[in-house]
Amino acid sequence: MTAILAISNRKGGSGKTTTAVNLAAEWGARGHRILLVDLDTQGHAGLGFGVVAGRDEPTAHHIFSKTGFSLEEAIRPSVSANVAVAPADPLFDGTGVADRSVSALRRNLRSPAIAERFDLVILDTPPSLDMVLVNALAAADSVLIPMIPHALSAEGVRQLTRLFFRIATTVNAGLTLAGLLPVMLNPRTSHHRDTLQDVGTEFGFNRLLSGIRSDIQLAEAFAARRPIHDYAPRSRGAADYRVLADELGGLWPELNPDQAFDTRLS
Repeated sequence: MTAILAISNRKGGSGKTTTAVNLAAEWGARGHRILLVDLDTQGHAGLGFGVVAGRDEPTAHHIFSKTGFSLEEAIRPSVSANVAVAPADPLFDGTGVADRSVSALRRNLRSPAIAERFDLVILDTPPSLDMVLVNALAAADSVLIPMIPHALSAEGVRQLTRLFFRIATTVNAGLTLAGLLPVMLNPRTSHHRDTLQDVGTEFGFNRLLSGIRSDIQLAEAFAARRPIHDYAPRSRGAADYRVLADELGGLWPELNPDQAFDTRLS
């Protein structure tokens, strides 16, 4: 069965999309077949691979707005090896929804056609608490939470974990936490160190991943519509996303059989 990883934070600007794009590209470069589903109407995850839906073209959001729609209709190849993208609909506003069920996305992602084509699906989720985010968590096997190490981002983690528990105890009992990922990290900044100490104390230090250091080339890569693996493979950002792919490899042994990671959330 294809694995599904949701990348989420209730606070915008938390590095969620940057992580979705660059993690997808890193695993794709290792030979794994990756589908990136852009569920944030800003459409930045698709943009990071040069994939943008034109007017009236099928998008990931048509799952909710069009009766009988199949996600396969929206899937497109990207500039990166082994990575396909289902782009977002920037005009989707939640009105005129044809399927409001919590399982609409799961039904599409668990189809035999997706299982045959992809090893892993990565969901870039919206920060707002709406039916799309709930659908993403209901469909996922695991959730990765990027966070900028300051107080407001930590509050976004708390809000998302409350939703995590609600979904895990109602509609998706198998949902696990992949980890908390510090992004735009500067280890020399005392506020960053203090925030990570507080988050580790509250949620468990074993759930804190190594993190992604600040690197302007990550932003430059987005401007070029290419992942950091292709744009600047020797950069700090590229190195950090390689480490992240290794750390998360224990979630699915077929992605990295030499690594192990504790995904329990107790």
